[in-house]
Amino acid sequence: METTLRGVGVSHGVAIGEVRHMGTAVLEPPAKQIPADEAEREQGRARQAVEAVAADLIARGNLAGGEAQAVLEAQALMAQDPELMADVDRRIAVGSTAERAVYDAFAAYRALLAGAGEYLAGRVADLDDVRNRIVARLLGVPMPGVPDSDEPYVLIARDLAPADTALLDPTLVLGFVTEEGGPTSHSAILARALGVPAVVALPGAGELVEGTVIAVDGSTGEIFVEPSAEKRAEMERAAAERKAALAASSGPGATSDGHKVPLLANVGGPGDVAAAVAAGAEGVGLFRTEFLFLDDSKKAPSAEKQVEAYRTVLAAFPEGRVVVRVLDAGADKPLEFLTPADEPNPALGVRGLRTLLDHPDVLRTQLSALATAAEGLPVYLEVMAPMVADRTDAKAFADACREAGLRAKFGAMVEIPSAALRARSILQEVEFLSLGTNDLAQYTFAADRQVGAVSRLQDPWQPALLDLVALSTEAAKAEGKSCGVCGEAASDPLLACVLTGLGVTSLSMGAASIPYVRATLSKHTLAQCERAAAAARAADTAEDARAAAQAVLSGE
Repeated sequence: METTLRGVGVSHGVAIGEVRHMGTAVLEPPAKQIPADEAEREQGRARQAVEAVAADLIARGNLAGGEAQAVLEAQALMAQDPELMADVDRRIAVGSTAERAVYDAFAAYRALLAGAGEYLAGRVADLDDVRNRIVARLLGVPMPGVPDSDEPYVLIARDLAPADTALLDPTLVLGFVTEEGGPTSHSAILARALGVPAVVALPGAGELVEGTVIAVDGSTGEIFVEPSAEKRAEMERAAAERKAALAASSGPGATSDGHKVPLLANVGGPGDVAAAVAAGAEGVGLFRTEFLFLDDSKKAPSAEKQVEAYRTVLAAFPEGRVVVRVLDAGADKPLEFLTPADEPNPALGVRGLRTLLDHPDVLRTQLSALATAAEGLPVYLEVMAPMVADRTDAKAFADACREAGLRAKFGAMVEIPSAALRARSILQEVEFLSLGTNDLAQYTFAADRQVGAVSRLQDPWQPALLDLVALSTEAAKAEGKSCGVCGEAASDPLLACVLTGLGVTSLSMGAASIPYVRATLSKHTLAQCERAAAAARAADTAEDARAAAQAVLSGE
């Protein structure tokens, strides 16, 4: 009998297939004592396992490329964390086996993060995965992972670690469903990059019986268990219509009455460029530069290495716009040479621009490298700072750009409510705004973007978040400047229409989402988008906001 479940849709598309569960196993090693003369051997075993796991994660990242590579390299650094390894050595010295010492050391660090308010819940999930990989290697057992199957299937998991998500084979994994995670979790972001339909934050997903046929709608978040023949035909027909619409849609982003809305790509490094160009991106709205700083957590990359990477991306978009975000370190992206190790709440501490202003040499080198990389290229370079709180921050960044000789537009990301509330003040110092809706939602609702339990508050359809978007776009319009969106909200085609109606001047997203957004925008006039935006803001809940906008755009 057909039943319907609802989670959070995070990656467009429809998948119909049999359920397969992510492999699980108890990886808690027994607690037993070793003689003192075996401690050195056990410490060696632990170090070898850690290095092997780190090398494996880096190799997976090299295969995956793009955003996945940056995430996996960060995990490799986590595995090699010197404080964790020192704790492992101490535990072995007092009698623990290598595997038990690793398990307990990681458990202690996990508890420390949880005690800090679980802001780093996403990092905790990654930490658990690293621990399991090291312990599995020490125990000599296979690491639980993606099931071995010759037939396509829908993958079900409590959550997916980046190392698993990054290398999913889209020809076998039709889609995936997780119990945990949120719309901006690593799993969601990587699913969109892969173009795999996905639903997260679905309570009870793990109870779906192996082999059961389910239909997954990655747009609505609906799961149909044992769908009827009629339902399957309906979903397959809708998927075919969507595919045809995507194929027919091309060219610059615009509403049906010709209002231009440039559609840009979010890229995590040179590896993402090919997909962005293939999707018809009109430029880059968010070039994340963190990937360059993850190879060595102890020091910044050289200016020469930065110039090479930046120029590769800039050269791919002649006459296009490329918006570079300077290093966003801190919180869930700690770097040993930059970020404090003892902050009680890193989310509210020294991160983003605050970190760079504390280390002006790092900022100066990056800005100078960008200036050099852009020399002689017909590209419109724009550079923005993350985590700008007020006009003082904006001025400090603009001054640093000028001192570095950067010939580009300087901008500020709106990720903190204060920046939206005082956007017009900030625009006295910079030339554009870019809304990072992921962090803006997190700080507006005090809801960690990686915690599934508060996913309703991470929903970019929340009317309060739309109000902050409107404040920002109204300020930009009053100052004659631009205000784009580079957060995950831009990848939702329906929400893209609402954002356009709110006055957003460009939309940036993962390359896989560009055709969906282009096709949807082209069906509606600017006036319809404005009415949909007003209807969404008049609602009281995210669900009602979506329904109200849908009703307007469908002519109901």
